[in-house]
Amino acid sequence: MDSFPLQAPRHLSSEVPEGCRQLYLEGERGSGVFQIQPPGSKPFEVFCDLASGGGSWTVIQRRRDGSVDFDQLWEAYRNGFGNMSGDFWLGLDKIHQIVQEGMFRLIIEMQDWEGNSQVVQFLFRLGGEDTAYTLSLLGPVLGELENAMGDFPHLPFSTRDQDHDLKGDANCAKHLSGGWWFSTCGHVNLNGKYFRSIPRQRHERKQGIFWKTWKGRYYPLKSTTMKIQPLEPGVES
Repeated sequence: MDSFPLQAPRHLSSEVPEGCRQLYLEGERGSGVFQIQPPGSKPFEVFCDLASGGGSWTVIQRRRDGSVDFDQLWEAYRNGFGNMSGDFWLGLDKIHQIVQEGMFRLIIEMQDWEGNSQVVQFLFRLGGEDTAYTLSLLGPVLGELENAMGDFPHLPFSTRDQDHDLKGDANCAKHLSGGWWFSTCGHVNLNGKYFRSIPRQRHERKQGIFWKTWKGRYYPLKSTTMKIQPLEPGVES
């Protein structure tokens, strides 16, 4: 079941585009919700960021006000949830459909409560549900921050009800909250609980939104955005 509220998708052409890149090439420059249809897939809605630098991006996650509970189960993370005009998770199945063809880059934008921001990006591939939507990192993480994903080239996705993480004696999704490509817990979780202030209790603090190599695992970030873009032919980074 898709939990997204009904949107009013826009598009210049009568034909459904394959993705945000096609919209950009057709001259669309206004960011917003559009209907796309990747090859071999049924049409679905995405938020296309067409106004920021670097051309066209498909937003797959956004956290900025805590209006959506991200402590969801496998089915919700597979199908997507939230509101594309605010906080949302696009859905693992939709992300997989988008990135089946070719290589993609993922950019992660993060902001703390003091107005500071950081950006990291890397090339990746994403497997289907038969692989637990395994994220394969291709090459180094680019940006000022050290890689918080760990030295694990392949990370399956985990939720409370489907534990695929690499820590055999614990369920990282239960331990940290939300669903993510957990390795052995404790390095990064951008789908944790949204805290507007730092909780007093240590066991609560570790359940927040964090990128360990920036603010540490006990500092809950103010906002995050994850967006993807197909790699141009011939471009390696």
